Amino acid sequence: MKLPVIIIFVLLSLGIKAQRADLANSYFRNGEYKKAILLYKPLFEANPIRQDYFKTLLTCYQQIESYQEGQNLIEGQIERFPEQVYLFVELGHNYQLQDDQPTADQFYEKSLDYVRKNPSYTFMIGRAFRQNHLLDYALNSYQIAKQLNPKLNTEISEAQIYGEKGELEKMFDLYLDLVDKNENYFSTVQRYIARFITDDKTDPNNELFRKLLLKRAQSNPKDTWNILLSWLFMQQQDYRKALVQEKSLFKRKPGNTERIQEIGYLSFENKDYVTAKDAFEFIITNDQTQVSDEQTILFAEIYLLKIENLFLKKGESKTKIEKKFEVLLERYGQNTESMELHLAYADFLSFDMQQSEKAISHLEKLLQKPTSQFGKGLIQMKIADILVFSDQFNQALIMYTQIQYDLKNSELAQEARFKVARTSYFKGDFEWAQNQLKVLKSSTSQLIANDALELSLKIGNNIDKDSLNEGLKMYARAELLGFQQEYQQAIDTLSYVLKQFKGQQIEDDALYTQALYFESLEDYKSAEANLLSLLDFHPESLLYDDSIFKLGMLYRDKLSEPEKAKSMFERIIFEYPSSIYLVDARAAFRKLRGDDI
Repeated sequence: MKLPVIIIFVLLSLGIKAQRADLANSYFRNGEYKKAILLYKPLFEANPIRQDYFKTLLTCYQQIESYQEGQNLIEGQIERFPEQVYLFVELGHNYQLQDDQPTADQFYEKSLDYVRKNPSYTFMIGRAFRQNHLLDYALNSYQIAKQLNPKLNTEISEAQIYGEKGELEKMFDLYLDLVDKNENYFSTVQRYIARFITDDKTDPNNELFRKLLLKRAQSNPKDTWNILLSWLFMQQQDYRKALVQEKSLFKRKPGNTERIQEIGYLSFENKDYVTAKDAFEFIITNDQTQVSDEQTILFAEIYLLKIENLFLKKGESKTKIEKKFEVLLERYGQNTESMELHLAYADFLSFDMQQSEKAISHLEKLLQKPTSQFGKGLIQMKIADILVFSDQFNQALIMYTQIQYDLKNSELAQEARFKVARTSYFKGDFEWAQNQLKVLKSSTSQLIANDALELSLKIGNNIDKDSLNEGLKMYARAELLGFQQEYQQAIDTLSYVLKQFKGQQIEDDALYTQALYFESLEDYKSAEANLLSLLDFHPESLLYDDSIFKLGMLYRDKLSEPEKAKSMFERIIFEYPSSIYLVDARAAFRKLRGDDI
């Protein structure tokens, strides 16, 4: 019986220590340093090897200007752990905080002497300098070590310091030097560089990085520079230029086409269908070299069919698309990796051919075949989506709920929960929808969290617990009709909302959503009128910057009024600098102005 008692005692002790550490950290974060000291001191004394306890306790002493206590703490650690030579940096910094710079410099130099004796000490000493914001000393430490031992990889540490100092050209060059020396660092360097570039191609950091890459590509041609250029263009959503780089790389060294496939997919998702088509056709054309696996070829075939379907002329029969799907199903349909094909075919049948029953029947047959639990969830999700499309809400809700139960805590389960909320919203069950959305606003998937927040705000801003919420119910019905691609019925329903609930909170949402449906029916002047009405009568609307940007796009792409478009994009830049449309508006404005971007 003694062993279980000992185990329980140890676990309780660990739990109490963890609670004390959490409380001490809370005091520290809140600036209550004296309280933090009372808790950190016994924690440190019990665990003197814990550098985090040591550093935080030292910082607390320094924050309340108890420098002698800080000195005693450091000297005690030096006595305990003489090999921890970074402690002389801490001692120097403690003197510097007391404005005793000469003594501080003596200890800093002593630290650097240790680097001269043993260059590998630079990592602990450089880190200590950096933690105390002594960046030039940290750089000096790394440079001394590098001179003595050129094989040391100090580039990342030095680059990070240059980044903190704002010397970005030196930072980028060091990262590129590291990749040049050892391509195994490619993904690490990519991750660090990503912190300094944006999706705005005109951002100075982006332009600087591009120039440095082009300079290296000219003086020292390597595939690495082209791959990084392609990656940069993809971050900027300039998929055409990224594809040019990837094609060039492939022609020099045929290999897998994964990056070309990614460009095709992202282009498609961002409605750059010309680039998407080019990417997928390139994959299929180069299949003769047998470099792409069957799954990649199938993926390209599916997306080429989707693009062809999008560009069918009005009134043109979709039967030829259906036949091409059937050919693909005949060729690939029995493969275990053909899930994407079956789902795309079901989408086409439901949303393009208005054959929901045939689509569901096809998917139900697929469910009978052996598949993973995740694969089963994907099929069920598609069936449930089609059921919503067909107004069969209760059956859809049952299936979405089943997915949540079978795949608990997965991203697919979170998506199913969101669709439960959206379906409940379509039905007019706003309270239940809000209950589901509360959980999803902290979803691990940013996309689901954003969608949940948007729907929650829409319901919260327009619901009135003391009324029947007829306006919101009609609006939700119109959105369902839009989801079902019944755009004219959706427009008529919103016209009723605008007439019956004029001046109420729902009006701006109705105007904006109706404008989107007018655009779907190519009635661009009516879409323009709606958006202008929203700007005139709802200056406080959350959809205000959405409407300005949408008008800019309409004027540029559909109404051939570039000056009006330029005016709208300019408003986003100067009146809404925190808008999610800022980067796109700035790029569109500069292009219309004739800038070379």
